[in-house]
Amino acid sequence: MRVIDPDGEQIGIIPTRQALETASEFGLDLVEVSPNAKPPVCKIMDYGRYRYEQTKKKQEAKKKQSSFQVKEIKVRPKTGEHDLQTKIGHIKKFIERKDKVKVTVVFRGREITLSRFGMALLEKIALETEEIAVVEQHPKFEGRTLVMMLAPK
Repeated sequence: MRVIDPDGEQIGIIPTRQALETASEFGLDLVEVSPNAKPPVCKIMDYGRYRYEQTKKKQEAKKKQSSFQVKEIKVRPKTGEHDLQTKIGHIKKFIERKDKVKVTVVFRGREITLSRFGMALLEKIALETEEIAVVEQHPKFEGRTLVMMLAPK
């Protein structure tokens, strides 16, 4: 097998037993790096430290990933002005935290005939949040609900 010492220098192609003895002289482990190569490549290293560094790299990569949640705000077509402003405040708070917001207008019973009020409501919400949010999915009907998605700019 081809053996590489802890400094990255090649020792050469030597038998397995001799490679293990060389690793024990260094006080380190013999780790197979490339088993499919001809001959297989092994490196003399501190395996515990190597695994520790790998987990640290994974944690750093995970930190740099951006994650978001989809928050849902439900309103009715006859929601009052003050209640609507409160809901818009919640939407702005969610958007500032880099979450997406699903705004749903729920129609009950005969309210479905008031679909134009629902559309006007969603347009008003989009206008009030346009400086910090962008409409990702324009209003559309899903059964008895009208749905719009907002995402941070």
